[in-house]
Amino acid sequence: MKVSVIIPAYNEEKRIGRTLEKYSLYFENLRKSNQLDYEILVVINNTTDRTEEIVKKSAEKNKRINFLNLKPGGKGYAIREGFRKALDDENDLIGFVDADMSTLPEDFYFLIRKIGRDDGIIASRYVKGSVVKPRPSIQRTAASRVFNVFIRGLLFMPYRDTQCGAKLFKTEALKKTISDISMSQWAFDVDLLYCLRKRNYKIKEVPTRWSDREYSKINFMQAGPLMALAILRLRLINSPFKSFIRIYNFMFNSLKNIG
Repeated sequence: MKVSVIIPAYNEEKRIGRTLEKYSLYFENLRKSNQLDYEILVVINNTTDRTEEIVKKSAEKNKRINFLNLKPGGKGYAIREGFRKALDDENDLIGFVDADMSTLPEDFYFLIRKIGRDDGIIASRYVKGSVVKPRPSIQRTAASRVFNVFIRGLLFMPYRDTQCGAKLFKTEALKKTISDISMSQWAFDVDLLYCLRKRNYKIKEVPTRWSDREYSKINFMQAGPLMALAILRLRLINSPFKSFIRIYNFMFNSLKNIG
């Protein structure tokens, strides 16, 4: 079995080196013990710092580290292009994880071990058994739960945590679905899961350990409404009310200009 671990990286010079070191060490040990084969695919997207230089040095040490350097930005776009590259190789499983190592390599391997007969598996911070450190603020928790209720109400998806940055899928499922994914920003994860469910692929949610290192970087006042509008767009384009998409585009562009 071979797995491709995609790591989107935007201006990650301070963290990407350590992340690649830890993931390389862990997965090399698995490979040497004949448990799996792997590649680590770093997708550098629109970076302005030394991320590419650091990734190249890591790739010199471990030939199973590859990278793409994209001019367009956006985490979702980077992951989607990483999917396309990984699908061209002989991988059985393809997943992605954040560059800041909020998910440790052993916790990503937990997804690999638990995927079983399902078509995909997603790590969740909000199901029983999850460990999240440090504990998020009351405001952040409330915002996350409201957003999740919004998603479940509009899209009828059962997942309690669509935004956790650790997900894994079987190659065949991604191959059949990747052309359906239309969103590369704000709602990429939701769009991905929604497209898979539309094709009747089975995705399960499992508890994870999570160390969130991004609390101070997210502007919820700006990102929250944009994410909500992106979910609304996804609902509209998959409904009989597609004609309302022009109104959506006007609202979305107005909100971006205000932000």
